[in-house]
Amino acid sequence: MRKIAFWLAAALVSVCMAGSSAAAQTSSHAVDAEGHQWWQHAVFYEIYPRSFADSNNDGIGDLKGITSKLDYLRDLGVDAMWITPCFPSPQVDFGYDVSDYENIDPMYGTLADFDVLVSEAKKRDIHIVLDFVVNHTSDQHKWFLDSKSSRTSAHRDWYIWRDGKGPGEPPNNWVSLFGGSAWKFDPATNQYYYHFFYAAQPDLNWRNPAVKDAMFEVTRWWYKRGVAGFRLDAVETLFEDPGLHDNPIASPGKNAYGDPIEKNEYNSKLPELHEVLRGLRKVADESDGVLIGETWTADVAELNEYYGKGNNELQLPMDFLFAMVNKLSPAEFRKQIAAVNAASGWPTFVISNHDIVRSYDRYGDGKHNDQIAKLMAALYLTLRGTPIMYYGEEIGMKTTPPTRKEDVKDPIGRTGWPEEKGRDGERTPMQWDESENAGFSTGTPWLPVPPTYKTHNVADESKDLGSVLEFYKSVLKLRHTNRALLDGNYSAINEDDANVLSYVRLYKDQGVVVALNMSDTQRTVKLDLRSTGFASVERLLATGQSAAAGTEVSLEPYAVFIGELRK
Repeated sequence: MRKIAFWLAAALVSVCMAGSSAAAQTSSHAVDAEGHQWWQHAVFYEIYPRSFADSNNDGIGDLKGITSKLDYLRDLGVDAMWITPCFPSPQVDFGYDVSDYENIDPMYGTLADFDVLVSEAKKRDIHIVLDFVVNHTSDQHKWFLDSKSSRTSAHRDWYIWRDGKGPGEPPNNWVSLFGGSAWKFDPATNQYYYHFFYAAQPDLNWRNPAVKDAMFEVTRWWYKRGVAGFRLDAVETLFEDPGLHDNPIASPGKNAYGDPIEKNEYNSKLPELHEVLRGLRKVADESDGVLIGETWTADVAELNEYYGKGNNELQLPMDFLFAMVNKLSPAEFRKQIAAVNAASGWPTFVISNHDIVRSYDRYGDGKHNDQIAKLMAALYLTLRGTPIMYYGEEIGMKTTPPTRKEDVKDPIGRTGWPEEKGRDGERTPMQWDESENAGFSTGTPWLPVPPTYKTHNVADESKDLGSVLEFYKSVLKLRHTNRALLDGNYSAINEDDANVLSYVRLYKDQGVVVALNMSDTQRTVKLDLRSTGFASVERLLATGQSAAAGTEVSLEPYAVFIGELRK
């Protein structure tokens, strides 16, 4: 394993505080003494099942593989896992084209395997959240097969069918997110059906009450099976303008697929979607379930709408504005953190997922990447709110895109190459050890294992106190046991500093200060604690050559300082 030359062994100093036992995860049917739901104190971990752990060595990860790694997740400090779609699917979009919402795809196992996973996770106080594809189904789903059978079929109105403008002309100018027209002609019934994504992913007609009822029942079915909630995929695309008005052109030129660049004014973020979210929330509340939203928003005001009036929609809409800062900028992070803290609901922070280039690459400078990975961990794991980690983030996995079109698995990359290389690079197999295929499988992995598995893997990093993994463990342990980090308010300090992001978390008579050097040079910061009621800082957790004396903190390049405040 690579060593960081300026690493000082991380040290955790026990913090004596009344009521620290409340930091333990509550059951999914209870709130703590101060009214917090279980998901407010939880750390979530996204698992891409194809790539996490392969139990039968066919090269594809599976549910038994996930079950075999539950002790690792528990020891890491994970309280809930979000599993991307594992339902039966033709795999056109790797599970986001669902052909049966109430079963498990054989490549991942069986319903019995899922039940074992839920049971074993519960023993370790880990909740299971499933990815619910609400906008569309597979074109092989029984609903769509019936829908396309005739214009008078029972499920015809479960999807969006329309006549074309004329021979060979689709109903309007809408383009698919993945290239080409968003309308596919069906010669059998002489109409077009609508698909915001691939043609194999026809959009459901959420204006039909029968669709709403059926989808709500799907969630009830899984709640009864022990699921603790859902991540809702592509929620903004649920409704379309019934008048099918053409979308305006957003800018000149073409996108990676050669299509006009449109503004999705008439087929995205229509106000009707909030009624559906309120309905899904009512069902979730029956089981104390949580709803996480894939919510790409233009600003925090728009994000705030997804919480709903009276917080009756999504509990955890993801703040991609934070994730997309994409540079080490204290000013930009202060802006985004302050905005989401001013919103009406509980903040949700994410820096990577299966659709985004990994944070290791987006923030890394090619020289200090491991240290920057720790810096980003310290940031999103010490903020007020619920963090969602992405598998491999905790070991410094990097994005490894294919270099040849013939190696691309993601249809986006095959269609848009070379301008669009697809998402294979951020979905490579989890790196467990230095053995063949990084310990993921003895079969041929569905995606190649990056060569970095020799330097970044769980086994080696578990033995290295200076590793990214051990730093994650330290910060997560601190997060779970420190009441100021669990429940404290967030306040920015030293807001004029262009290089160091500093803030405090204050809870009653307890306080924690975080200082993050986002520059490549050593910095010394005199912390402005005048508004906090505290006078000085005591070392609690440090990485790099960080040190504090009174209110002065010295930080090596990209170093982290987390300190306990003293009166």
